[in-house]
Amino acid sequence: MSLSIGIVGLPNVGKSTLFNALTKAQNAEAANYPFCTIEPNKATVSVPDDRLYKLRELVNPKQLVPATVDFIDIAGLVRGASKGEGLGNQFLGNIRECAAILHVVRCFEDENVVHVEGNIDPVRDVETIETELILADLQSVEKRLEKTLKAAKADKSLRALADDLLALGDHLNQGKSAFLFQGKKSEALEKCMRELSLLSAKPVIFCANVDEAALSSAAGTSSLQILEQLALSRNAKAITVCAKIEEELQGLSAEEQKEILTSYNIAEPGLAKIIRMSYHLLGLISYFTAGEKEVRAWTITNGWKAPQAAGVIHTDFEKGFIRAEVISYDDYARVGSEAAARAAGVMRTEGREYVFKDGDVAHFLFNI
Repeated sequence: MSLSIGIVGLPNVGKSTLFNALTKAQNAEAANYPFCTIEPNKATVSVPDDRLYKLRELVNPKQLVPATVDFIDIAGLVRGASKGEGLGNQFLGNIRECAAILHVVRCFEDENVVHVEGNIDPVRDVETIETELILADLQSVEKRLEKTLKAAKADKSLRALADDLLALGDHLNQGKSAFLFQGKKSEALEKCMRELSLLSAKPVIFCANVDEAALSSAAGTSSLQILEQLALSRNAKAITVCAKIEEELQGLSAEEQKEILTSYNIAEPGLAKIIRMSYHLLGLISYFTAGEKEVRAWTITNGWKAPQAAGVIHTDFEKGFIRAEVISYDDYARVGSEAAARAAGVMRTEGREYVFKDGDVAHFLFNI
């Protein structure tokens, strides 16, 4: 299971600069004019997790395999994107399969960087993007409704789904996101919504791109405060980054990075904050396998039972699951090895009903 995050925002809000910083890949052109990004930029990055490196230190494997996150940076969206303005439909299609959306909002003043709307206004900018996502979803729902109504003439059981789609369409038509839809959600409608990969149904993290001065100020800026309140009203999360500083950190040693972050009172780099918040939003956790061949992190959904957790390694592990041998990360780090864990009685044998916990270190026994 690999987490994918789509980066959206107006042109010239710092999306490509942030993408370069997060992915350490200087392959997304960043320039002071709209639509400098045409084709989507994609990059896979490792999930920062100190526990994984501690396990490597203890086990000394041949290789280390961290969990990964895919970032997709699309061109800036403008009014009318859902109707093809600025190649909007093409751009929106590139993030339909993403699990979450990182909505970058400009919260800094700089007369040398063009703003497509002429001035800084976080509420207006957010609503512009939200509207385009909702309108794109409305088109998808209306097409599916039309198809379902035709099929319902021969199959009356589809009439209920058509009614549900009509209610969802009315909701979207009021400018409300699919994420906030409180109408009847039948199993058929939920399946349909998953198939349509509705953009406005995805969890959103609002990312305030600020300047260095805002990082140094305890109060930040008025634009930042407005965005934080807006996120609260959307039942969404908001984080603050300075894309310029994040980009400057690349190529520096760990000590140099820490020194710069400390000078701005930043506890952790932007990548770690975004991934940690994304895992929380999507209900994801990590477990580990540790052996001489490799130490590896695996991403699963919180609440999964042992067979499901085994299935992310290989489907045969889930089909033929017998049992799991599990050590909590804290116990493993404390005793120092699998043998010591077994001797100390902290290695447990768990069956099919065991619910995996974040940080579990496991071996699976299965029979094909």
